[in-house]
Amino acid sequence: MSAYSGDERHRLMHAVLDWAARRTMIVVGGPARFRVIAMLACVLALVAADQGTIGAVGPQIKQSLGITNTELGSLSAVTAAAGALAVLPIGVLTDRVRRVRFLTVCVGLWSVAMLLGGLADSLTWLLLSRAALGALTAAGGPTVVSLVGDFFPAAERARIYGFILGGEMLGVGFGLVVGGALAELVSWRAAFWFLALLGVVFAFVIARKLPEPKRGGQSRLFPGARTMKPKPAGEERGGAGREHDDAARRAVRRRGIGPDPALVLRRDPVRMPLWQATRYVLRIRTNVVLIVASVIGYFFFAGLRTFAVVFIGEQYGIGQAALTGLIPLIGLGALLGVLSGGRVADRLTRRGYISARMVVPAVAYVTAAVFFVPGLLTTSMAIALPFLFVAAASLSAANPPLDAARLDVVHFRLWGRAESVRTFLRVGAEAVAPLTFGLLADALGPDGTTSGQGLRDAFLIMLVPLAANAVVLLRGRNSYPRDVATAAASERLTGADHRRVR
Repeated sequence: MSAYSGDERHRLMHAVLDWAARRTMIVVGGPARFRVIAMLACVLALVAADQGTIGAVGPQIKQSLGITNTELGSLSAVTAAAGALAVLPIGVLTDRVRRVRFLTVCVGLWSVAMLLGGLADSLTWLLLSRAALGALTAAGGPTVVSLVGDFFPAAERARIYGFILGGEMLGVGFGLVVGGALAELVSWRAAFWFLALLGVVFAFVIARKLPEPKRGGQSRLFPGARTMKPKPAGEERGGAGREHDDAARRAVRRRGIGPDPALVLRRDPVRMPLWQATRYVLRIRTNVVLIVASVIGYFFFAGLRTFAVVFIGEQYGIGQAALTGLIPLIGLGALLGVLSGGRVADRLTRRGYISARMVVPAVAYVTAAVFFVPGLLTTSMAIALPFLFVAAASLSAANPPLDAARLDVVHFRLWGRAESVRTFLRVGAEAVAPLTFGLLADALGPDGTTSGQGLRDAFLIMLVPLAANAVVLLRGRNSYPRDVATAAASERLTGADHRRVR
C-alpha cells in the first residue's frame, strides 16, 4: 500500500516541480533570460532532432526504400553539404538583417521540407528534400551565435552556451527516442511529419515572443531582468560600459597584453565583402584553432549520431525497447557535460586563467577518447554504460567554451560571417563523416559487410583525431590573449562600443 494518498502525491509532485522551476530561474538569471535561452535552445533542438531521427529510423528507411548503409549515410551527407553551401550567404544576412525575422522564415520553410521528406517514395526524392532541409537549417548556427553575443554578458557566454547547447543534446535524444518510437508504432514518415508540426508551432512562437536585440552589446539581459526588452549596459550597471562584464578582456588588460597591429580593424566591418571577411577571420590564429577543433569534434559526433542505434543493437545485442530506455541515459551524460563545461571555463576565466576556454575543451576531448575505448570494446551493455556515459559527457563539455571563445576573438560585426565560415567547414566535415564511417565499417566488417565489429573498429580509429584535438587547442592557447586584445582594440577604434545599430 502506498505511503501517500493521491492528494498527497499530487501536492508533493507540485512542490518538487515548483522548487525545480524556482531553482532554474535562479540559475539562468530570471524568467526573461530563461525564455530567450529556451527559444534559442529550441532552434538547435529542432535541427538536432531531425539529425537524431535519421539515425533512429535508419533501419526502417533502409527496408522501405531498399537502400544500403552507404546510401543511408548519404542522407546525412547531403543535408550537411547543402548546409555548407548555404551558410556563407546566410552569415552575410545575419550581420545585416533582422535576425529573429530571418530565423522565423527559415524555421517555417524547414517544416515544409520535413513534410515533403515524409512523402518521399524514392531515395532521390528523399535526398532532394534533405538538401532543402540542410540549406534552411544552416541559418541556425550564425543567428544563434550572433543573438547570444548581443543578449548576454561576455563573462557568462560559455555558461549560457551550455544551456543553449543543451537543446542540441535534448534534440538528438528526442529524435532518437521519439522518432524511433513513431517509426516502430506507425512508420518513419510519421516521425518526419511530427517534427514538421513542431517546426510550425515553434516558428509562430519565436515570431511572437523573441525580441530583436540591439547589436554590439548596447543592450543585454543581465541577471534579474524582468522584461525581454534589454536595457543599455550602462543603465543596467551604473555606466560601467561594454567591457565591464568581460573577464577575459579584464585579465588581458591587467597583464598588459597588447593587440596584433596587423589585425586591428580601423573601419566598421559591417559592409566588408564576404571574401574579405573570410580572409580576415582566417588570419586570426585562435579562430583557426577553434575551427579545426570544432570540425574534428563534430566529425566524430556526426558519425556517432548516424550509426549509434545500429551499433548498440549489434554490439550489445539489445532490441528497440531496450534502446529506447538506454539512449536517454547516455543523453543525460551528454546534457550534464554541456551544462558543466561552460560553467567550469567561465569560473576559471574569472579567476584569471585567461585561456581556460581553450584548455577545458582540450581536457574534455582527451577524456572522451579515453572513456570511449573500453565502452566500445566490451560486448556487455552493463559494463559499457558507465564508460559511454562519461565519454558522452566529456565530448559535449567541449562545445560551450569553444563557442564562447570564438566570440571573444572576433569583432561583433563579424560574428555572423565568422560563424558561417566555421559552420561551412564544420558542416562539410559532418557531410563526409557518415559516408566515411559507413564505408570504413563496411570495409572492416566480416566479409566486407557492415556489422557491430566493423562499426566498432571504425569508431576506434576515429578516436585518434578526436584525442589529437587536445594538442591543437593547447598549442592555440598562447595566441588567445593577444587575439582577445585585438578584438577589443578593433571595436574601440571603429567606434563600435558606442554605436547603436540594428
